[in-house]
Amino acid sequence: MVRKWILGTVLGLLVLTLAAPALAQGESTAAAKSPEKGQWLLISSAFGMAVAAAACGYAQSRALTAACEGVSRNPGATDTIRIFTFLGLAFIEFLALLTFVVVMLLLFA
Repeated sequence: MVRKWILGTVLGLLVLTLAAPALAQGESTAAAKSPEKGQWLLISSAFGMAVAAAACGYAQSRALTAACEGVSRNPGATDTIRIFTFLGLAFIEFLALLTFVVVMLLLFA
């Protein structure tokens, strides 16, 4: 265990050491000729929203699967399972809505 910790520390320090010159250099002429940052912001925002929507869809399907299994195993707990399922689905959907709000703030701010 100690050996893994030492190896991880050494590799982390190596990565930080190699990244320092890249972070210290100034803006070059190639960066000045690159497309606007807004274009990359738009692409990364669309990618982030797509990932959030896919994750929410997957999480909602898993939540509904678990709720259906719970009801089939214990039909007497249907009301309790229904309440917690709707609460869980609301929290999962909130993730997608929060991602959408952050994307809009980044694009229009």
